[in-house]
Amino acid sequence: MTAQLLRGAGLSARLRAEIESSTRLLISSGGGSPRLATLLVGDDPSAEAYRISIERTMTRVGIEHVPINLPGSVKPVEFTNALDSLNIDREITGILVLMPLPDHLPSSLVHEHLSPMKDVDGITPTNAGRLHMGLPSLRPSTPQGGVELLDHYGVELEGRRVVVIGRSNVVGRPLASLLVQRNATVTICHRRTVDLADITRTADILASATGHAHLVTAAMVKPGAVVLDFGVNVVDGHVVGDVAYDEVYEIAGGITPVPGGTGPVTALVLARNTVAAGFVALSGSLDHADLVRAVGHAPAVRVE
Repeated sequence: MTAQLLRGAGLSARLRAEIESSTRLLISSGGGSPRLATLLVGDDPSAEAYRISIERTMTRVGIEHVPINLPGSVKPVEFTNALDSLNIDREITGILVLMPLPDHLPSSLVHEHLSPMKDVDGITPTNAGRLHMGLPSLRPSTPQGGVELLDHYGVELEGRRVVVIGRSNVVGRPLASLLVQRNATVTICHRRTVDLADITRTADILASATGHAHLVTAAMVKPGAVVLDFGVNVVDGHVVGDVAYDEVYEIAGGITPVPGGTGPVTALVLARNTVAAGFVALSGSLDHADLVRAVGHAPAVRVE
């Protein structure tokens, strides 16, 4: 058995068309042109690389990107003041704080000070809570993109057993919530899980988001399972995933390559979330955050 490659390219084309049509609708409905601000503290190479990817994607879909840089030595109050300024800036539609932050800046500062209305990666307690309750929200782009990639390739979710390796608030936990809402049965594993391979071999769909290169081996995968690899790791100058791709490819039913799988979709979902934040601003409510997730178009929004 060799796996079907679940590449992001096909879905990316659809997402770009959706973003462009939704942007036109936003502007014709009275909203402003979507504009994404990325806030980078210090000079972390992985964060800088992600920003370059974001810049490239935003340019392709016609969304303005506003890079904001703060020194690595910035004081917590200066950091939160910068966030507050972006929150009240009417020209800024969405805000993304690039991770990791320096050790003296806890991520709770972002959770507590970032406006949920501009939280395009769905990390604030308001958006996270609404997601887990099944309410409209700005959803984390990586897990949302992963689910849409499965849908694009016709992978059935209802009734399937899913194992997620990784419990972060950015990928693992929201991915589990999204899949449960689609009637999958989900198990979350992590670095302290006992007998990890015994659990992962039960999965019809196995997702890994740990940041540990080649963690998932063929011995951990049930033959015919679909494998979603969210990992981005640099080994000997090459980007690789969490999955030992060559060996897992031989037994899986489907697998996302790294690069070229979930990554391109993540950046486009982030762009779509920026447009969604425009509808949120126009209406004044997160209840309108789901408007641009219709396939191929966004329904009209009426603001009284």
